[in-house]
Order: sequence, then structure tokens, then C-alpha cells
Amino acid sequence: MSTSGLTVADAVPVLPQERRPPSGAPNVVVIVLDDTGFAQLGSFGSDVATPAFDRLATGGLRYNRFHVTALCSPTRASLLTGRNHHAVGMGFLADIPLAFPGYTGRIPPSAVPLPRILRDAGYNTLAVGKWHLVPRWERSAAGPFERWPLGMGFERYYGFLQGDTNHWTPNLVRDNHYVEPPRRPEDGYHLTEDLADTAIRYVLDQQQAAPGKPFFLYFALGAMHAPHHVAPEWVAPYEGRFDAGGTGGGRRRSGGSWRRASSRRARVCPDARRGWRRGPRCRMTNGACRPACRRSSPAF
Repeated sequence: MSTSGLTVADAVPVLPQERRPPSGAPNVVVIVLDDTGFAQLGSFGSDVATPAFDRLATGGLRYNRFHVTALCSPTRASLLTGRNHHAVGMGFLADIPLAFPGYTGRIPPSAVPLPRILRDAGYNTLAVGKWHLVPRWERSAAGPFERWPLGMGFERYYGFLQGDTNHWTPNLVRDNHYVEPPRRPEDGYHLTEDLADTAIRYVLDQQQAAPGKPFFLYFALGAMHAPHHVAPEWVAPYEGRFDAGGTGGGRRRSGGSWRRASSRRARVCPDARRGWRRGPRCRMTNGACRPACRRSSPAF
């Protein structure tokens, strides 16, 4: 601690200490896939090829009871604060806040987010991709910015603030201002590639400027959330593979292994489609309804 005196000779100069993370502190990369479940990853048996994620799973741990909130904003709020989504005001989407506790759509200042903790501990903090933690009337160029990524502890940000965006012509934000996409769709632009390139560039710049300094990268893609804008070259390998449904050629998961579903597919009873309340196990197979729908009252 520095002290002052009547003369320079009497003063004890001490420079303020820069906060440094402990030796060996790891780099942290968090990848968020929107609207994606276990069944969409190859390491859990998907028919969709996900080789990069499969390599990560092979070299790490796979969890099968991870708690999710099944909505965009609550999941992100829980992940970045380590708290229950209702405890941080994000019981529903940030776009639709409600005037009730737990549903305000605003993370309170008392819930210190992870990037702020890591930044104050000496990390560089980088965010790329979907944010979706800002009420819709706080997304303009005038802010307020305290719930934008830089206001929540990130030092750099590139991505989109809302819940979804056009992957060919996205509404992009860099740090605290809106920017145009670097290329046009006719020039080969696609949001996912742009986000990946930016994330790589952020890390390279950070490591070049401060070799060995740990970083926290939050990489949240717009995929697989709608709109499903996929380049033709990624669609072509799956041509016809899912014509029978989303489980790939009529296969379904059962008892830990894949098996072919019966060709005698059950259809919803037409009476139920008309709005009548269905009886227990009301399914129609080969034209026979078993048991009959209860026609006494319509289903509302």
C-alpha cells in the first residue's frame, strides 16, 4: 500500500496490482445450440452427422440429466448467472415481460453474471451469437445498454440481440452498435459461418495481444432455432433421408437401440380431429377406432 509524506523521499510508491487469474487457469468455451436436444447429436445416436461434437464428447463427459428450461431467454439467464430462471426475472421470454415477480424479463443487478466475475478475475470475456436477454424496447441504438452483452461483463460482442434473425441478412450488433453484414447473400454470406469466423478471430487477436491470458468465449448460434436457413450444400447429403419423419427413415429409439417402426402406423382418430374429446388411448389403426371417442363434450 502506498503512503505519502512531506517529501518524495518520505513517500512509498506502490503501483496498483493488476488482477491476474491463478496460474494454470483454463480457457473456457461455452457453445449453445438453440432448440437442440440430445437426439440431434451423433454422440447420442442421431442420424445427423455431427463429427465435431462427437469428438468433444469422446474426449469429455456426456450428461443425460442436464436441466434445461426449454425456452431461449430462461436457459441463457440460468446459464450465465448460475441461478434459477425465475430468481433472475426470466421465467419467460425477454420479449414478453410480465408485471409479476420472476417474469419481468430483466436480470437484476444482484445476480452477478459469470462473464463479469471472470472479467474481474483477470479473464478476457468474449461473446458471439444470439443474446436474447434484452427487452425489445431496449434494443435500439440509444440503449439502455446495461442488459446488452458489454453491460453484463463481456468485453467484446458480435451477434444479434433478438430471439431469431434472418441467417442470410441478419440484424447484427458489434459491441454496442448495429452493423451491416460483411457480405451479401449472393456473395456467399451465411450467419453461422460469420459467427464462427468472428469467434476464431476474437480468440486469435486476444492470444496474440496477451499470450497465455485465459479467455471466456460464449458462442451461441442461431441454429437450430427458426428460421431454418441452411445452405444447399448442407442439405444435399440428407436428400430423402427424413421423408418418413424426423427420426430418419421411420426408425425410432427403443431400449437403448434403434429399431424399425411398424409399418402399420397409428393415425389420430378423425373424430378427435374434429374437436371431440378423445378417450384413453384413442388411436385409429387400420380404420378402427379403439375405444370410441367420447362425443358427449367437445374439447376446448
